[in-house]
Amino acid sequence: MAKVQASVTSAPQRKPTVTPIWFRRRALFASAAAALLVGGIVIADVVRPGGPGTTAEAAEVLNNAAAATIQTSDPVVGPGQYLKIATRSVFGTGGQAADVSDVRWEETTNSQMYVPADRADVWVWNREPRLILDSPSEEAKALPDEVRKAQEAESDGQPEFVGILRSPGGVFYGSEPTVIVGTPLREAASLPRDPRALLDLIYERTKGAGKSPDGEAFTAIADGLRTGVVPADLRAALYKAAALIPGVTVTDRHAMIDDRTGIAIGIASDGVTGANIVIDPASGLVIGVQSVLLKDYPGYPAGTVTTWTSLRTSVVDFAP
Repeated sequence: MAKVQASVTSAPQRKPTVTPIWFRRRALFASAAAALLVGGIVIADVVRPGGPGTTAEAAEVLNNAAAATIQTSDPVVGPGQYLKIATRSVFGTGGQAADVSDVRWEETTNSQMYVPADRADVWVWNREPRLILDSPSEEAKALPDEVRKAQEAESDGQPEFVGILRSPGGVFYGSEPTVIVGTPLREAASLPRDPRALLDLIYERTKGAGKSPDGEAFTAIADGLRTGVVPADLRAALYKAAALIPGVTVTDRHAMIDDRTGIAIGIASDGVTGANIVIDPASGLVIGVQSVLLKDYPGYPAGTVTTWTSLRTSVVDFAP
């Protein structure tokens, strides 16, 4: 789901050399309408995909999650109320100081999406600024701004927006929220509930994307599940569809995301990183997403959770 990249720029007169380390970010609603998926550098005891019997184990977990999610009532959002979808993301980045030493730290960003009872009404999206969680040395304090500038130069040269956005129907930046590629949220009822038919449609929609058809299909399902707004019957169908994808495994039965523990289901998306969704087995709800390195990367051993984002939903009476 997230791919490690590195870019090195150097400056004369022993100024800090920025070596930004960041990860491909996916939109929470599979469109520009949601918080960017970024994550944090933590070390976890992760079982990497490929072991015998793990696919069958994952199928059992996903089918159990489908059964649990049908038993879990969807939040009831009354007139004038909002479904609040709060995300907390932590991600690692770094650079090279003037003394050529590597410096790394963690940053975090939070966002809240307020979805009205009538989804055609105005959605509210509050995007908070990125904050540094850890700066290991005095010399490192100057590096974050330089890393951000390097990242902006690699993108469109614009800083990330911070503040409150409002848009009818959640059409932020010209894109409306989607369930899977090609199907907007407002048309979720049109998707098949039969797992095989749903998976075939997802394969068709993601054909030619990425390095692995199975990895792209799993990622498309994860993108839908983590919106927090997919109705229970469709969530169940998405779980069962994921259980049919070859190579999907249980990667961690005790995955921790933002002080909550769930079962991580994942796939080796590109041979470098594994994309995981973390499910609460009791409710069948997604509590977060993460990416795990499958191979050693300079400064990060295999098994490092490179990205994670937590997801919490609740019903509230007002939006900012």
